[in-house]
Amino acid sequence: MLLSTVTSGSAISAVVGGMAKHGKLVVVGVSHEPIQLDTMALVGGELSVSGHASGTATDSEDTMAFSALTGVRPMIETVPLEQAAEGYDKMMRNEARFRMVLVTGH
Repeated sequence: MLLSTVTSGSAISAVVGGMAKHGKLVVVGVSHEPIQLDTMALVGGELSVSGHASGTATDSEDTMAFSALTGVRPMIETVPLEQAAEGYDKMMRNEARFRMVLVTGH
């Protein structure tokens, strides 16, 4: 299962090709541009795509409690605040492996 929180239709569309057979894509990030999907990939992979309205305080609290309870950890790439411009450029070149997170010194 893939949970898409991005707000870019093209970024959401891009993940379908990497889904495993019987994969599910749940979209929670709203984009103002349409999502374009390869119907051959959808049908051939028996994939499903759905949307879910989330965002209430209770939903977020439940999600965080579930994550803590089960040991779910984010997959992120950190960049020092001093290198924010480089991190941003890497993200815009689509070279970021995961979410880019700026960190400050301790």
